[in-house]
Amino acid sequence: MSLVLSEDQKLLKQSAADFVKKESPVSRIRELRDGEDPDGFSRALWAKMAELGWQGILIPEQYGGLGMGYLEVACVLEECGRNLAPEPMLSSVLLGANAVLLAGNEDQKNALLPRVADGSLLLALAYHERGARYSVYKVGASAERRDSSYVLNGEKALVFDGHAADRLVVSARTSGDETDHAGISLFVVDPGTPGVEVTRQQTMHLRSAATVRLSDVEVGADALLGEEGGAGPVLEDVIDRATVGLCAEMLGGTQAAFEMTVEYLKTRQQFGVAIGSFQGLKHRAAAMFIEIELMRSVVLGACQALDESAPDLREAVSAAKARSSDTARLVGYEGIQMHGGIGMTDEHDIGFYAKRARGSELTFGDGAYHRDRFAALQGF
Repeated sequence: MSLVLSEDQKLLKQSAADFVKKESPVSRIRELRDGEDPDGFSRALWAKMAELGWQGILIPEQYGGLGMGYLEVACVLEECGRNLAPEPMLSSVLLGANAVLLAGNEDQKNALLPRVADGSLLLALAYHERGARYSVYKVGASAERRDSSYVLNGEKALVFDGHAADRLVVSARTSGDETDHAGISLFVVDPGTPGVEVTRQQTMHLRSAATVRLSDVEVGADALLGEEGGAGPVLEDVIDRATVGLCAEMLGGTQAAFEMTVEYLKTRQQFGVAIGSFQGLKHRAAAMFIEIELMRSVVLGACQALDESAPDLREAVSAAKARSSDTARLVGYEGIQMHGGIGMTDEHDIGFYAKRARGSELTFGDGAYHRDRFAALQGF
């Protein structure tokens, strides 16, 4: 397996790096937070990303996309991660659009995916429930069939960018008990439908999210996405794909935090010399470098496994997320410690990287969860 980008992929990565450096400096994060921006991201910048085709990278050409792969989207997400760009690639493309792509019928795909690709429609996947512990199969929300419609009730938490979404893709149980693998269905819901209450959540890692409450929400039968009761395996596939994208974003943020820390080690003077000359700090920096290179390898490997539909795809995803979680946390925390007192202040950007690392670590399963999953997939 080659873990080297092609020339086209390198060009895409470089163009993404140039765009993000110019349009999305890390200072935006502080401005959006302190200004209490209602969206938590820039819709104008989202439109510019659409002009570059980023939202359509994974969407097939027949639905208005570019029909490319996960190595290509990883090139973009890594550069977004370097500057912690908050635009909803994860929520609208990797979660929402993938749910439609994997579960929807042709009418639904034709109605929704071209609008995602051109940036005019924001999707959010409302699947997570409190106490689920990363399982997509713990679904207490219900969907009761009534004549030609469904009535939805329940609550979803940590719906990424749910407060800004034009459509919600909601998982609800049409049959079975709360943890059964069968009986889960997906529905496309307009957040303006009577009975839908969306409340924005403030997260530690500055990724916008929302709580979605459903109270006797009536939707038509055409809102059902895919086969009734068969959405569980689809959700697993969607989360795996989103996990790989998140790992690529984490790689960018981790690399940026490392570079920021090394630069500080070169410039901060103590006892008349740069602190980077101290052997103890050299060793710790070298250890971080090694971990990041290993992280890069497993993330690229997971992208290739997705693009090639490899038989060990789920193992590759869990290996990537476990390594990414551990490395991002290590580099974030080491960065704060090596920066000393200034690293603990809100004025310095290194803290943003540590917070994003910690939040991303816990998204879609932390290292312990994915090591356990990897072992189970291997038969242990």
